Order: sequence, then structure tokens, then C-alpha cells
Amino acid sequence: MHRVVSKPASILTILIAVLAALASAGGLLIDGLYRDNAFVASTWRGTDLVTLIVGVPLLVAALIFARGGSARAYLVWLGLVDAMLYNYGFYLFGAAFNAFFMLYAAIVALSIWALIFGLIRLDAPGLRDRFGPRTPVRLIAGFMLFVALGLGVIYVAQWLGFIASGQLPGIVVASGHPTSVVFALDLTLVIPFLIVGGIWLWRRRPWGYVIGAIINVKGAVYMLGLCAATLTAYRAGTVEDLAQIGVWGAIGVGCLLAATALLANLRDAA
Repeated sequence: MHRVVSKPASILTILIAVLAALASAGGLLIDGLYRDNAFVASTWRGTDLVTLIVGVPLLVAALIFARGGSARAYLVWLGLVDAMLYNYGFYLFGAAFNAFFMLYAAIVALSIWALIFGLIRLDAPGLRDRFGPRTPVRLIAGFMLFVALGLGVIYVAQWLGFIASGQLPGIVVASGHPTSVVFALDLTLVIPFLIVGGIWLWRRRPWGYVIGAIINVKGAVYMLGLCAATLTAYRAGTVEDLAQIGVWGAIGVGCLLAATALLANLRDAA
């Protein structure tokens, strides 16, 4: 089972929402804030738009319902906090130093502590017992493992290609970064949790349900951000086509369906 969101976690979440709203609104409205090349700056603005109109409102709504005792909202809240951590990890480590650097650092730090406060209040075995017997755990777990495999193969192939030819991956060249921030964050904050969570969920382990909900909520929101980032980059002329939207959209819809299927089978306590 779980308790309602603790007061410290609630305060941290409110701070995250306020700072994320300021950072995303500033990114959209302040000319010259982003000092990155045209491609990267345009993707920041697409992500900012989704953060401002989707991420922040959903985070606040999830907090309100989780404070009211909803177990579903509690897991959604954790997933959205994790999405904020992941999203602003890109800004913190990938954006050229700008006036909002401290905002990015604060959001990442606050998100880490909000997750810690949220996870230590979970009774994962008790929560697992409230999922119905018809919960499609293996279908959801299979999807998670499929996404992990696909991302892993793409990143490893490009790494091996660099070893063989010395040619940098396209994303490194396009971003102008010395390394791939995308590869770094996905290989540490996404793929391991997809694999471990997928295996545990397949075996109906308690924490598999928790990780499955968190990672799929996070994926649904962030893939929407990637779609918006690709669209803004295309409109800015820094991306030649919109083919990537099909990939991000498919993964995002899959995450949304997986999270919905999982949470729909979770019974709230009387």
C-alpha cells in the first residue's frame, strides 16, 4: 500500500512545478536565452512548450489527487517527478551555460529528493496485492523490454561504428556537444529501469509494478516532448523531415497504453 504524499515531498513538488513553469516559459519568451546552435535551441523550445502546457499541470493535478489518497495518482505523480528529473537533466548537462542554469540544477536536485521521499513511503508488496489478476503484466513487460532492446541496439551500434570508423554519431555532430547527452542519460536513467522493471513485472515482483507505472508515465510525457521538439526543429529548418515523430509517437502511445492498462487494474483502498 502507500500513504498520501508526505508534506516534504509535496513542498518539493510545488517547487519543481513553479521552477519548471518559470524555466519553460522563459525558454519560450526570452530571446537569446539559449546559446546553443540553431538545432538544439529549437528542440529546447519544443520541449518547453510541452513542459509548460502538459507536464506542469499534470504534475500539480497528480499531486492533488495523490494527497487525497489515490494510489493511481501516487504512481502517476512519481512518474511525472521522474519525467522532470530526466527532462531537466538534458538542460543541466546539455544546454550551453545560460541564465537559467541554477533553475535546471534546482529542478534536478528537487526531483531526486521528491522521488526518494515518495518511494520510501511505498509498501510495494501491499501495492502489488491490489492489482487485479487480469493485469496484462507480460504484455506490458514485453513492451518495456522491446523498447530497451531497441534503444540499446541503436546506441551500441553507433558506439561500435565510431570505434570502427572514427565517425561521430549524427546526433553528436548535429548538437555540437562533445558527447551524446541523449545516449548518456538513456543508458543510465532509462534502459536499466526498463530492463529491470520489465523482468520484475514479468515475474510479478512488487517493485516491477511500481517501476512499470513510473517508467511508462515518464515515457508517455517525454515522447510527447520529443515530438514537439522535432516539430519545432523542422519549422526552424534544422531538421529536414518529420520521420522521427513516427518513432517517438509510437513509443509514446505504447507507454501511454501500458501505463493505462497497468493503473486501470489497480484498486484503491476502501
